[in-house]
Amino acid sequence: MNKKPDMMVTDIYNPDITQARALPLYLSKVRAGFPSPADDYIDQKLDLNDFLIKRPASTFFVKVKGDSMINAGIASGDILIVDRSRDPGNNKIIVAILDGEFTVKRVRKVRDRLYLLAENPDYEPIEITEDRDFEAWGVVLHVIHSV
Repeated sequence: MNKKPDMMVTDIYNPDITQARALPLYLSKVRAGFPSPADDYIDQKLDLNDFLIKRPASTFFVKVKGDSMINAGIASGDILIVDRSRDPGNNKIIVAILDGEFTVKRVRKVRDRLYLLAENPDYEPIEITEDRDFEAWGVVLHVIHSV
């Protein structure tokens, strides 16, 4: 088994939804070429709070560290938007508390067994058994990733 650090939560933040921060949303699509001056038409304003946070009372931002979810597009240092009111159903990516530590994994139910799966082949599935302290803390809805 790999000795690299697992994907863990390093910080938890509450969203600040007290102020609207509307940004321009352009009508045209962004191309990976030269922009056209005719594409400067602003269609509407977009407040990222409205777009990303549907349930403010149960939504949190968590900062993560590790590489176990890299193939799901979650890298070390990313910020996840997590909703604690969502059902942590089969195949969802969740923030869980496992044996007293926060971790980010995909939850999978196979027959009567529950597993936490990494999205990196260097990590083995973790079976949730009766002797493990486990809580599904919230469902990951969005990833904020810097390039």
